[in-house]
Amino acid sequence: MIRFFNTLTRKKEKFVPLEKGIVKMYNCGLTVYDYAHIGNLRAFTVADLLRRYLEYRGFQVEQVMNFTDVGHMVADVDIGEDKLEASAKKEKKDPWVIADFYIKAFLQDAPRMNFEPPMVRPRATEHIEVMIEMIKKLVKKGYAYVVNGSVYFDVTKFEGYGKLSGNTVEKLKTGAGGRIEFNPDKKNQFDFALWISDPKHMMNWKSPWSEKGYPGWHIECSAMAVKYLGETIDIHTGGVDNIFPHHENEIAQSEAATGKKFANYWLHVEYLLVDGGKMSKSLGNFYTLEDLIAKGYDPKSVRYILMATHYRQQLDFTFEGLKAAEKAVERLTLFNQRLTETNGKPMGEELEKLLKTTRKDFEAAMNDDLNITKALAALFDFVRDVNKMIDQGKVSRREARAVHDLMMRLDRVLAILGETEKELLPREIEELIQKRQEARKAKDWKTADAIRKELSDMGIILEDTTTGVKWRRKS
Repeated sequence: MIRFFNTLTRKKEKFVPLEKGIVKMYNCGLTVYDYAHIGNLRAFTVADLLRRYLEYRGFQVEQVMNFTDVGHMVADVDIGEDKLEASAKKEKKDPWVIADFYIKAFLQDAPRMNFEPPMVRPRATEHIEVMIEMIKKLVKKGYAYVVNGSVYFDVTKFEGYGKLSGNTVEKLKTGAGGRIEFNPDKKNQFDFALWISDPKHMMNWKSPWSEKGYPGWHIECSAMAVKYLGETIDIHTGGVDNIFPHHENEIAQSEAATGKKFANYWLHVEYLLVDGGKMSKSLGNFYTLEDLIAKGYDPKSVRYILMATHYRQQLDFTFEGLKAAEKAVERLTLFNQRLTETNGKPMGEELEKLLKTTRKDFEAAMNDDLNITKALAALFDFVRDVNKMIDQGKVSRREARAVHDLMMRLDRVLAILGETEKELLPREIEELIQKRQEARKAKDWKTADAIRKELSDMGIILEDTTTGVKWRRKS
């Protein structure tokens, strides 16, 4: 049974998808005004870990992760400058060029981080009509109002506003929820923009309410989630900084428009710190994947450090921690390599039990709200115990294959190992090689030659050397 801590209910809940065997998941993606930094990458790594584990458990995951390429305002307020526009002015480039550049950069980072590609990566600017249609519904239903060509959502009209973040209308009236810029067009200063009329904005579209305007950040995710996943989805993820106002507003506008619950489970990733403090370019501790690669670190080590702390705990990123992650990945990789050379005495039941226990413990940990810390502990205990057996001259080739199979099965979730450099053969081929060796020892040359021919027909060439039998695939 999989259980997740649901931000909406503030407790762990059994995960039950809307449709048996299928999970509809929306992940808040990158605002493409700059490179993805390690804080962004942590949230995306957790989303990928979640997807991989659900697939490991047999679910079909329909994952959507967007690109925000318009409408995300600096400081997450309605009045001010769009992050894309600010970046365009700073770099003296067209905002469309800026967006394309950073999207391309992220699409280079994603495979290096071993992120599975989502079902779709929608861009906000390619879904303006979908957003306009949703806003029209909200205006028609009385949840939104139009002033001077802009459209605002009236949070006092939506019963239950604040159920995700705790920032209810009553609390907002007392000043909770952070800084709000005064806007004379709003009925309530804590209402939020669905559409912003601004003829001077560098990216704009015609709408029923103004000749030149652009969407608010919040409506974008709602419109794209509903378009690709339906009116109710299973899981929505993002950073804790998204809880308010972004996700709170997503819930309000989505449920007001459709009359249905927007998302059943909300998972939020805690903040990433650097050396105990906030990450900032001005402090010189702002790191991208490319920065870390340039310092000599493998992306697998970066994935490990971003993944290895439970997602609901703050991660303090340090280079000492990254070096420890590098050693952890190296330990697992060397263990996998060692398995290719293992040919000891069979362990039998003891190893079979260890295989079953490790898988059970790993799954139990991941079932418990993706408890990656316990899952990794189970894996490293397994590596330690098998290494001890190998040191004692135990673990047969067949058993080594079973150990390797489990390692690779678990790595379908972790994605930190990849293929073993020295390929391990399928069990049936390993068994034939072993039988041939036994035939040669018994001087049964007829059987040995027959097995060699059988293997050759299967594409495996054997070479008898002074250090033992070697094999290679036919070219």
